[in-house]
Amino acid sequence: MFNVLVLIYAIFYLILTQIRPVWALMLIIVALPAYLIRFSLVGIPCTLLELMIILSFGAWVVKILKDYKFDLKKYWREKRNRASYPFKLEIVALLLISYGAVFVAALSSSALGIFKAYFLEPIIWFILVINILGKEKKASEKIIWSMLISALLVSAVAIYQKITGQFIFNEFWANEATRRAVSFFGYPNAVGLYLAPIVVIMISFLQQKLFSNSDNKTRKNILEIVIIAVAIILSLLSIYFAKSEGALAGIVAAVIFYGLLVNKKMRQVTLATLVIGLMFIVSPPKLLDYAKHKIILTNLSGQIRREQWIETKKMLSSNYAWILGAGLSQYPIKVLPYHQEGIFVKNDDPNWLQKVRTSAAYRAQVWQPTEVYMYPHNIFLNFWTELGLLGMLLFTWIIGKYIYCAIKLFRSESRRKRVDRFVILGLGAAMVAILVHGLVDVPYFKNDLAVFFWLLVAFLGLYLVDYKNKE
Repeated sequence: MFNVLVLIYAIFYLILTQIRPVWALMLIIVALPAYLIRFSLVGIPCTLLELMIILSFGAWVVKILKDYKFDLKKYWREKRNRASYPFKLEIVALLLISYGAVFVAALSSSALGIFKAYFLEPIIWFILVINILGKEKKASEKIIWSMLISALLVSAVAIYQKITGQFIFNEFWANEATRRAVSFFGYPNAVGLYLAPIVVIMISFLQQKLFSNSDNKTRKNILEIVIIAVAIILSLLSIYFAKSEGALAGIVAAVIFYGLLVNKKMRQVTLATLVIGLMFIVSPPKLLDYAKHKIILTNLSGQIRREQWIETKKMLSSNYAWILGAGLSQYPIKVLPYHQEGIFVKNDDPNWLQKVRTSAAYRAQVWQPTEVYMYPHNIFLNFWTELGLLGMLLFTWIIGKYIYCAIKLFRSESRRKRVDRFVILGLGAAMVAILVHGLVDVPYFKNDLAVFFWLLVAFLGLYLVDYKNKE
């Protein structure tokens, strides 16, 4: 029955790619969590998200072949006269490095699956966004409204879970005293990883709507502003209910980045808010201690992260791992010889170390078992272990170039007084949110997050192509 439903949906989606290819891509954005629906396609593991990307790409290729009557030389001749793909050299390098990481992993089926889902298909998705949505009027609004609908769906489930405790299948997270919303996902931090950059983009979109036609607000403008504001509030509530502190920190960092750059007035407000906020934090001793433990990672989750990074450093120091990494999907295997079964959790007791050494009962009290995670939970170490040193440096370059291009383009569009400048800066700020959250989590190596990352790159790329065409 399940396979029949998947087949019916595939037929519906294929028809949609033929009659409304833009809608088909918008549906992918709305349904990014559809990677959770898994099945086999001719014996190959697949997700509904992957199926939609493959069908869209196939429909696009067939359309090109028909339009050019299978004369690919003519297609390439005409393509030379168009603006080239943004980030094209980085994309080629990434495909080569990630495919090489499959060989480092001894061509394992899991490594091939990671390559397909986290690199090949997201880059195919990037190509689709540039070529299909890039030809659309108001492409940016269509992308953002699709993100907004997706955020509302994820938030609606998370808020319902928080209120009722239903559909949270982990007993600890479902318990009222320790409840954490997970929405469609299997764990709470996934809510923050998904929603945080969308919240930042929606904030910039809200400012764009407030500044457009500011002297003559129509009912449609007002309704749109209300919907965007509600989506932002519900998304923030969902992140809070998921207790995703990394996501909240990422949003705060992104808003500061945005506020400092958007204009002089907002820069002053941002700086004043920062000063007041810091004064508020350092005044009450309890709040200062809380902030200190979070920042220097001396709380429980922070100590676990630090232990992970120590183990990862040891793994990378062995043989040629510091150059090649562990290979795609091999980190849990390669780090296992260096893994500690647990840690003694430090606290504020000045006699903590002495008690650990002398008291078996105290050791049992502060002992925290630790598991082997799929990734090191640090954006740089994640890429280093999976893709090697070159892969980590390449992604650092891509993220840095992306933020640089967003700032440069924002300043250029500000001189032209284009309202789109707010969204352009918002795209840069969204990457800041991903980067900050990624210091303690895994913001890329997950089906929806990998596709979303390349959606952001393609989104900014649409503005870059448009700017080059107007030069």
